Amino acid sequence: MKRSDHTDVQALAGRSTLTGQPHAVVNAESEFCSLKRPAITRLPVAFEAMNEGSMIEVANLTKRYAGVTAVSNLSFSVARGEIVGLLGPNGAGKSTTMRILACYLPATSGTVRVAGLDVFRQSNEVRRRIGYMPENNPLHYDLRVREYLKFRARLKGLSRKRSRERVDVVTEQCGLTDVSRRIIGQLSKGYRQRVGLADALVHDPELIILDEPTIGLDPNQIRSVRQLIKNLAHAHTVLISTHILPEAEMTCNRMVIMYEGKILAAGTADELQQLMSGHSQVIAEIAAPREDLLECWAQLPDIENFDVSASDGDYFRCALTPRNGLDLRPHIYELARARGWPVRELTRNRHSLEDIYVQVTRPEEEDEG
Repeated sequence: MKRSDHTDVQALAGRSTLTGQPHAVVNAESEFCSLKRPAITRLPVAFEAMNEGSMIEVANLTKRYAGVTAVSNLSFSVARGEIVGLLGPNGAGKSTTMRILACYLPATSGTVRVAGLDVFRQSNEVRRRIGYMPENNPLHYDLRVREYLKFRARLKGLSRKRSRERVDVVTEQCGLTDVSRRIIGQLSKGYRQRVGLADALVHDPELIILDEPTIGLDPNQIRSVRQLIKNLAHAHTVLISTHILPEAEMTCNRMVIMYEGKILAAGTADELQQLMSGHSQVIAEIAAPREDLLECWAQLPDIENFDVSASDGDYFRCALTPRNGLDLRPHIYELARARGWPVRELTRNRHSLEDIYVQVTRPEEEDEG
């Protein structure tokens, strides 16, 4: 009689190998098969051909919790050696996205690749290539810094010799040499964040994922951790999440703005500036009669709005808003030169990342109002 997996499972479920007595659960196979697992929808095999220059490829990623959509149809990529920031308020889906990338959470649907590996089907290999520091940095407060890092290195599969070598490297890299013999619980929060960062680095991963790494730190500690992160880009890819916009502007090469589980904008600081180009004013300080300036700006079709106010001396400060994001400076310079008007200032306002974020995430009802 041909044996099958079905009969093997039934045989194992039927009697105990120790006592020979029937188990309380007779049909283990039917119970196992009755468990409902969340269906994960993935993209076709065409997505297997990943860009060799990419460390992260995310396509159509969705995660739902009990009917609530935390992440909705995200698609983005991160090149090797980049520092990319996920920006957004609490509840935007940043931490959920990072946990899926780090293989801590399954997705509801979509496809995610890290270093060319599928995070769902090749999660063990992905974990070896990732250093992950969650928002609430979990440390053993009763251990000394060095013994904790050696313990973590061994957990991550490094040999004793390699563990010692890597602990020496990350201790120096993260500025922990002077406190390496101290108990973690006695360190300041800034140093504990450094220990968490050293933990993420100890197995020399290709990708480092940092969830709110500077939360709760004072300005000096933030500056120190920020510099550590920037130094990592030479040998690692870094994905960092934050809702502190100036921090991202000073740390990241590229930013992804998230809101309510969706990506609203992504790009470098200059690319994001283009989103606001239609709202960028040109400031010109010109020595000319006020009536002539008002008449001139009113006749120029490229100027949507303008305001002229007195400055010191014979100069007037002109705030000019262009149509369709046009850079008015060359035109204004030529016009002032042709009319013999002295120009003391001619600048284009550069919006902060906060201005861009507010504009991108502003509800449509506000815009209409």
